[in-house]
Amino acid sequence: MVSASATAPVARPIRLGMVGGGQGAFIAAVHRMAARLDGHYVLVAGALSSDPERARASAAELGLDPDRSYGSFEEMARAESARPDGIEAVSIVTPNHMHYPAAKAFLEAGIHVICDKPLTSSLEDAKALVETVRKSGRLFVLTHNYSGYPMIRQARQMVQEGVLGDIILAQAEYPQDWLSEPLEQSGNKQASWRTDPARSGVGGATGDIGTHAYQLITFVTGLHAESVAADLDRFVPGRQLDDNAHVMLRFAERNGRRAKGTIWVSQVAPGNENGLKLRVYGTKGGLEWVQADPNYLWYTPLGEPKRLITRGGAGANQAAASVTRIPSGHPEGYLEAFATLYTEAAGAIRALRDGGSLPENHLLPTVEDGLEGMRFIQACVTSSNKDAAWTRLDSL
Repeated sequence: MVSASATAPVARPIRLGMVGGGQGAFIAAVHRMAARLDGHYVLVAGALSSDPERARASAAELGLDPDRSYGSFEEMARAESARPDGIEAVSIVTPNHMHYPAAKAFLEAGIHVICDKPLTSSLEDAKALVETVRKSGRLFVLTHNYSGYPMIRQARQMVQEGVLGDIILAQAEYPQDWLSEPLEQSGNKQASWRTDPARSGVGGATGDIGTHAYQLITFVTGLHAESVAADLDRFVPGRQLDDNAHVMLRFAERNGRRAKGTIWVSQVAPGNENGLKLRVYGTKGGLEWVQADPNYLWYTPLGEPKRLITRGGAGANQAAASVTRIPSGHPEGYLEAFATLYTEAAGAIRALRDGGSLPENHLLPTVEDGLEGMRFIQACVTSSNKDAAWTRLDSL
């Protein structure tokens, strides 16, 4: 529950650490704001950079105790797990290739992990991390933050209640334009690691934003792809990873029907800043949602006029209301959706701390969701290398 009346912490803040996220890191600042928003966490330690001087400077800017600014995540995991006041959870906000070793170190030290997506840089590491999480008994949350939007929760509940009938089509698109030029060749930090196979993995745009689009479809519809046919491109000369992808999906059969889907992701589409859109169509109606205007969900019953459902407004269901903080007409967006995952993770951490268990119906993206995302990336690459041949995810 993240409603305005329930955002005040009911227990002491959770002691949080961070790996990565030093000076100049974009997503780390988002994680820190999201963790602070509902007051459930306090950042007390970090291994903020592999450069010791930069790590110290970054820690000082964040007000961390110099004694809890570490030179490596290995040192941090050992030291914090040995402290009576050590961190209870860690945020991993590094480039993809560091997700697995860092998560493994903290899980084995008994510390919960909140990790940026995608899960890892390779499918092999993803499979190994699933086993590590299972053995650890610790919470692992993957921050597919778009699943925290109230209108996305609304859409999910409507699908589950059968409002749309049997789902037959699901479409997501996620175009950007920021990599239309070879920024990686000019020293741009964000571009350099995202276009480097050694740090990003086999997927470029497919891994960076395609996993968001795929997770959003599966989260809302409950459908999971059996196979994909993908056409990946590297439109910028000299680029090593895909910057544009067209993907067709065949979902597993449900109720005697096999739904189909499409995903388009691009980072070379001029005029698009962050154009995430979702469309879901069933036998009884359809839904449309646009991330740039996230407080609105368009619902069209078959044969009837299109209807607008607003966050906090008439027609908003319980799933949306439970993650709504402020009255309708006041925009909620990206940071609040991100914070919803942190707040739900805080509830899970406290439940585990008190000897309870994670509720079976929780909506937090898990390590298994991350593994499916990695299979999606690898299937897209494999398919494209075979001239867009249909490729089963369970074959990988």
